[in-house]
Amino acid sequence: MGKQVNKLTNKVLLKTYLLSIFTLLFFVNIQFIQAQDNIKKGEKYVIGGISVLGNTSFSEQTIITYSGLRKGEDVIIPGDKISAAIKKLWNSNLFNNIEIYINKIEGNEVYLEIRLEDLPEINEVKINGIKKSKKDKIIEENTLNKGVKVTENLLTTTKNYLENKYKKEGFYNTKVSINTIDVTEIDTLQTSTKAMNMVVNIDKGKKVKVKEIVFNGNDAIKDSKLKKAMKNTKQKNITHVLKRSKYIEADYQTDLNSVVDKFKENGYRDARITSDSLVVLDQKNVALYINLEEGEIYRFGKIDFIGNTVYSDDVLKRILRINPGDTYNGILLEKRIADTENPEAVDITNLYQNNGYLFSTINTVEVSAEGNVIDLEIRISEGKPVYFNNVTVVGNDVTNDHVIYRELHTRPGQLYNKSNVIRTIRELSQLGFFDPALLTTDFPNPNPNEGTIDLEYTVVETGSSQIELQGGYGGGGFIGTLGLSFNNFSLRNILNPKAYKPVPRGDGQKLALRLQASQFYQTYSFSFTEPWLGGEKPVQFSTSVSHTKQFLYNSQTGKADKDKAFNITGISVGIAKRLNAPDNYFTLSQAVSYQHYNLKNYNTGLFTFGDGYSNNLAYTIGLTRNSTYNDPVFPVGGSNFSVSAKLTLPYSLFNGVDYNALKHEREDLEDIVQDPTYSIPERQEANQGIAEIDQERFKWLEFYKIKFKAEWYQEIVKKLVLKPSAEFGFLGAYNQDRGDIPFERFFLGGDGLGSYSLDGRESIALRGYPNQSIQPVDANGNPTNDGGTIYNKFSLELRYPITLKQQAKIFVLGFMEGGISFNNFNDYSPYDLKRSAGVGLRVFMPAFGLLGIDFGYGFDPIPGQSSPNGWETHFIIGQQF
Repeated sequence: MGKQVNKLTNKVLLKTYLLSIFTLLFFVNIQFIQAQDNIKKGEKYVIGGISVLGNTSFSEQTIITYSGLRKGEDVIIPGDKISAAIKKLWNSNLFNNIEIYINKIEGNEVYLEIRLEDLPEINEVKINGIKKSKKDKIIEENTLNKGVKVTENLLTTTKNYLENKYKKEGFYNTKVSINTIDVTEIDTLQTSTKAMNMVVNIDKGKKVKVKEIVFNGNDAIKDSKLKKAMKNTKQKNITHVLKRSKYIEADYQTDLNSVVDKFKENGYRDARITSDSLVVLDQKNVALYINLEEGEIYRFGKIDFIGNTVYSDDVLKRILRINPGDTYNGILLEKRIADTENPEAVDITNLYQNNGYLFSTINTVEVSAEGNVIDLEIRISEGKPVYFNNVTVVGNDVTNDHVIYRELHTRPGQLYNKSNVIRTIRELSQLGFFDPALLTTDFPNPNPNEGTIDLEYTVVETGSSQIELQGGYGGGGFIGTLGLSFNNFSLRNILNPKAYKPVPRGDGQKLALRLQASQFYQTYSFSFTEPWLGGEKPVQFSTSVSHTKQFLYNSQTGKADKDKAFNITGISVGIAKRLNAPDNYFTLSQAVSYQHYNLKNYNTGLFTFGDGYSNNLAYTIGLTRNSTYNDPVFPVGGSNFSVSAKLTLPYSLFNGVDYNALKHEREDLEDIVQDPTYSIPERQEANQGIAEIDQERFKWLEFYKIKFKAEWYQEIVKKLVLKPSAEFGFLGAYNQDRGDIPFERFFLGGDGLGSYSLDGRESIALRGYPNQSIQPVDANGNPTNDGGTIYNKFSLELRYPITLKQQAKIFVLGFMEGGISFNNFNDYSPYDLKRSAGVGLRVFMPAFGLLGIDFGYGFDPIPGQSSPNGWETHFIIGQQF
């Protein structure tokens, strides 16, 4: 049916074309009307004058000039000049009813009269049959603006465009009709402007779906496998969620080629489609019938390499990985020679191009197919090794050249390496200073004879600084936040007034300031990162300073009690170095941090002492491997692994404190507190003793903390990305008599953005549950509310972008995840998860960072409850899951 419609359309277009030619010839040869009977055909005359008549807004001189006719020039009647004038006026698409008359002849002078009228202009366009929000786009795409001339071509192309547009969306029966209504108006100067209102009627009909796909002639390959090979045209089935069964002609033709390729992959080199047809079952359904001829099965025979001098036959055979006797697979053969879908594939073309032979060519020739055994010659023209001559970057208006050039894996004088070009594109994309979608490469001035080539990277700057300014109610009162993040900062220009636009930029450094305050807490933080310390090697230096202050809630006044405070002051310094082994995606990081915890009359369930202090001096070492590409906001491939260990000194080995004795003393005091036979003063004294012991235990925190996280990105179909991830954390103690510390613990649940309890805890996101609600439980099944020392989490996320433009990147997602936390390894059960699922939306704008919202359903009860948690809404700011 699709082919029948195309044939019918072609016939209509042919008739229209022939009619147009006939009409033009008629105007040229017939409508040129002779005014006198005594005109001598074929004689040469001189144009004595030209006049213009007709309804037109153009001046007489303009029309005469455009016609190409000139007073005083010679003209033959009828002749080429008259024909050319009429054609030119027609081709202007400005006029209608064009005629040229002879007014009079005096001697050898002829006086001509051009009669015409302006084509009507569009006054107003009305579109019926579609949503109002879609109308402006159709007017723009078809140039149906007011004042545009109404030509037959405009009407025809608009009609064809709309029908094809909706057929591509699955509306196979779309019908479009265009009516015009004359609304000619006369202005104040008594000149008329011919105008028309255009009414476009669009009847999309029902979406046509493929109810059935029938194959005939296939014995070697089952129908199910052939249908699976058709990536875009699917038969109606409730299991087809990602690919709907709508019929689109262009996609169907592509899928027919895929069906043939499926046979070629299985040795049937001569397979072909002998015919196909579409049968309309009803207004909503069609059936596709595909007739095949399989041919005979072939096998690979002898494979010879011709022209190779750089690599031996054995090396090339190991790359080709095809042996005589294997079932013939033409598709596999093409991929082993050059895989166009994977630029980093292990194939012969990349073997040469990754070692300098940019101008090498590889052709496969069948030299024999006798007995259904195909002998091949792989003919290689190696050419000369190619070296980079000039390597340049254009488009960086803000970022300084040295920031870009230090990231390049391609240098002048280096041997050309395709993988290094691809790696450079990844590195520049990961900087976050440029739009990854617009980052391109060009190879100007190739010189195969000398073996040199220039390489030019084109970048487009994107906003890399962010501001966070917000206010709202939460945690019992008003919260104000001011955050500034400059991700392409220039510290060396901080004293240069001319560099403030609005801040010094261009050196790739990161500077962040954040202030947040409410009546219950205050937090201040500052951080600075230099990615290339010294400018010579990729050694990242970072430092940060922070201070938080938190007050207890006074239940009587409903306000913060400023006499009950908990302060944390911290500083950290870190170094991270990019490694070359096992590969150069690895980074080794090290940091030293110090936090001072100060409690003033701050008695909560988490701490046994309300007055006192703790010190946390720790060393952190981490190893990461990040090969994601290319857009850091929406990666479509690669993986990101990290493992880290945070360690303190084992103070209990050398500080001379007998923690075993303190442990037993503490247990005795706990017995007194829990024994009602003791008086209240005695129990209060015992509580005070416990607080003093814990103050001694936690004067200097002693612990080790191990964390692991892994995430993968895989593009399933175009733009649809699957992201599985897993993470694990463990907080341990060197000395079991000293016990686990009350700080640095894991709190699961919610959006993972922290909470109003600034006590050194680590918040882990788990959507579908309230913030920090997934707690370990005691022997009675009640939540302990003091966080866990062990946790794990698994997540599966499916992402699809709405737009990835520079101004805003928006994508939707669906997720399933689960997590759990415990207080010791004896209770640890990694698969006893709190599960959830839901959907979400992410919006990334360069000026504000990442914003989002998630709707998650918790399938399990939170600790202390008996029914599933149900739906939770989570707002995401500056964080990705």
